[in-house]
Amino acid sequence: MDKKSCILIVDDERLNIKLLTELLRDKYKIMAAKNGEQALKAARGNVPPDLILLDIMMPGIDGYEVCKRLKADEKTKHIPVIFVTAVTETQDAARGFQAGAVDFIQKPLNLVMAKARVDLHIKLHKTMDELKEALSQVKKLSGLLPICMHCKKIRDDKGYWNQIEAYIDNHSEAQFSHSICNECAEKHYPGMDIYDEQSS
Repeated sequence: MDKKSCILIVDDERLNIKLLTELLRDKYKIMAAKNGEQALKAARGNVPPDLILLDIMMPGIDGYEVCKRLKADEKTKHIPVIFVTAVTETQDAARGFQAGAVDFIQKPLNLVMAKARVDLHIKLHKTMDELKEALSQVKKLSGLLPICMHCKKIRDDKGYWNQIEAYIDNHSEAQFSHSICNECAEKHYPGMDIYDEQSS
C-alpha cells in the first residue's frame, strides 16, 4: 500500500488551517505552520512535505518570500507550492508564479476545487519523481562499461560478470528477442536462406 503524501499548510488564520485539514486529512498526512519561519523549518525537516499550501499575506515573512527561499534551497526547491490567497490581481498572480508557485487556490475556499487542485499537483509530483527515477536508471547504462573482449560479458558494480542480456535487463525495462544478422548467418549457417527483413 502506498504511503500517504504529506501536505504542509501555512496560514496565520487558524480557521483556514482547520478547513484545509478537515478537507484533506482522510487522504493525506497534514503538517501545519502559522508563519513563514515555521514553514521554512518544516520544509527543511527530516520528512519534507510533498506539497505546500501557502498563504501570501502573513506577518513577518510573506508567502512570496517564503516561496523564493524554498526554491533557492537545494533541499526544498523540488516541492510544489500552491498559493492559497484572496489576492486576485493579475500582477500579484504573476509575482507568485515568478516566485516559483505552481498554482493558486482563491479565498474564500471552494472546497471541491481546492481538493481537485491538490490531488492534481500531488499526482504530477509523483509522476515527476517516477520520471526522475527512470532517467536515473537509464543513466546507469551511460558511460564506460567494462566488457570482456572475448565473451562480451559485462562486469557489474559488484565485480560480477553478467551476460549482456542479463545486465541490460537489470538496468532497464528493455526486453530481448533473438534473431541473427547476415554476417553471422553466412558464417554459422552457410547455404541457408535466411530471411532478411531489411531487404523486404
